[in-house]
Amino acid sequence: MTSTATLIACCLAGVVAAGTLMPAQSQNPSGWQLPADAAAKKSPLSVDDKVLAMGKAVYKDKCTRCHGPSGLGDGPDADPDVRDEMNLTSAKSAERNPDGVVFYKVQNGRRRPKMPAFKDELNEQQIWSVVAYVQTLRKK
Repeated sequence: MTSTATLIACCLAGVVAAGTLMPAQSQNPSGWQLPADAAAKKSPLSVDDKVLAMGKAVYKDKCTRCHGPSGLGDGPDADPDVRDEMNLTSAKSAERNPDGVVFYKVQNGRRRPKMPAFKDELNEQQIWSVVAYVQTLRKK
């Protein structure tokens, strides 16, 4: 068996053993499983006062308990071990998290450190609106 065939066989055995086929993803050292195209995904919404008001309402309802009212990562349920990452206002956070990445993170969450998935609670328009609102919290 060639080395390529061996590699394919091993990968398929792992997929069968796991019982699932995962799409191509990249793993961030902080625990995120992101699709390769997450950063390229763009919002279909035109950001205006109505979209920002919806995003602010969603943020207040779903995000403040961890990220805090101003996005500083200081909510009552915040994880102190990853507070810097939870701070949505930092320029560093903005660089690592273009809109498509934020959309994916809100939609799908992660296990550790904990971030709930909201795909069953929020529709795409609501998620994109909160992405737009979070942009207003970021330091330039």
